[in-house]
Amino acid sequence: MPPKAILVLGSGMVARPCVEYLARDPSNRITVACRTLSTAQNLASALPNTSAISIDVTSTDALRSHVGSYDIVVSLVPYIHHAAVIKAAIEGKTHVVTTSYISPAMRELEAAVKEAGIVVLNEVGLDPGIDHLYAIKTIDEVHSKGGKVKQFLSYCGGLPSRECAGNPLGYKFSWSPRGVLLAARNSASYLLEGKRVDISAEDLMSSARPYTITDGDAYAAYPNRDSVPFREFYNIPEAETVIRGTLRYPGNPEFIQALADLGWLDTTEKDWLKTGMTWAQIQQKVVGAEDSSESSLISRIKEICRFSSETNGDRIISGLRWLGLLSSEQAIVKGSPLDTLTGQLEKLLTYQPGERDLIVLQHKFVVEWSDGKTLYVHREGGKQETRTCTLEMLGEPEGHSAMALTVGRTCGVAVQLLAEGHPDLSTPGVLAPYTKEICDPIRERLEGLGIEMIEKVL
Repeated sequence: MPPKAILVLGSGMVARPCVEYLARDPSNRITVACRTLSTAQNLASALPNTSAISIDVTSTDALRSHVGSYDIVVSLVPYIHHAAVIKAAIEGKTHVVTTSYISPAMRELEAAVKEAGIVVLNEVGLDPGIDHLYAIKTIDEVHSKGGKVKQFLSYCGGLPSRECAGNPLGYKFSWSPRGVLLAARNSASYLLEGKRVDISAEDLMSSARPYTITDGDAYAAYPNRDSVPFREFYNIPEAETVIRGTLRYPGNPEFIQALADLGWLDTTEKDWLKTGMTWAQIQQKVVGAEDSSESSLISRIKEICRFSSETNGDRIISGLRWLGLLSSEQAIVKGSPLDTLTGQLEKLLTYQPGERDLIVLQHKFVVEWSDGKTLYVHREGGKQETRTCTLEMLGEPEGHSAMALTVGRTCGVAVQLLAEGHPDLSTPGVLAPYTKEICDPIRERLEGLGIEMIEKVL
């Protein structure tokens, strides 16, 4: 196979497992690009056939001058830059791989992508990514045996392992706290027993419900974005319930809701936010308390949040105190309450050396059979069964996080298949792994790396 030139844009946590996998093939010539050259060099230096350059992805000229020199570009930069990368790839007739959802701006380029004869393969990470691979596998198996998927529920969480989750949010940040908190302010839609349910951004956290995965492990689950199109994407028109959601430890959604209610997730710049202010003074301003004493702040917090119980209120107020938001300590002030808060969260809630993260991903299928002539024992007189696919993975204490490993390796496998010219990944267009033809080869190679969902019939 002739050598393939592969450009990897971004050198964050996800990039390393991806590049490590690609570097196993001596026919790959890999270039890692980052705005800061030393960061890219740090990743590339220990790997064979891998070099580093500096590229500013916000510069159209910079993208144009580099992307066309490669066979494949892997965009691991924030999704807002993907459309610009794809435009440069269209000009250079370069294939593109991302781990992100297909955005409207990316979809608008489909005609030009096809005309250029290139593949733009997206959603090849964990969620989205591995979730698609096993959803499509199970749905195809059920349909091939004459069954119907009446309910599809899929929940995923990237969490700290339980032994290092002892903080008020039950969470640690492996990427931008701003991005995590803003994601918790998205609206959501799903199908429930044949009816569309829409959840406003303001109500998302309060919609969280207890959810059990395995061995009695309890989580809080809430819907993620718009699940409704996945009835079509996954070819399950018979499904009456389709929910894709997020998992957190119990208590997290209530705490995030309190931060939102108290004004800490406000992204607008405030003229009154001044250098030298204490956290208590900022809290006073955002909630409209009489003064910045702790007693006044707590009284006003209770008025605004209207906690479900005294115990829950005490827990959240204690958490606000733990975060320093009621203290006389000077804050590092940024333009908005959210940006000011995220600086504090980055200081207090990042992973420390030796700490591990935890990935939990589970699909649940309620399957209806027309006859009962299958390999499984069915419920309800042989007509129905529940099947699950579950992935639980802990990160390596001194190595890759589980999140970086599952996202990066999945992306690396997809890029490698594209580099090899795999026939099922060669159709030009803006693609995602929603078909057996795309999913099967990626899933089979991932399983060879020890990354797989465990399937059970309940």
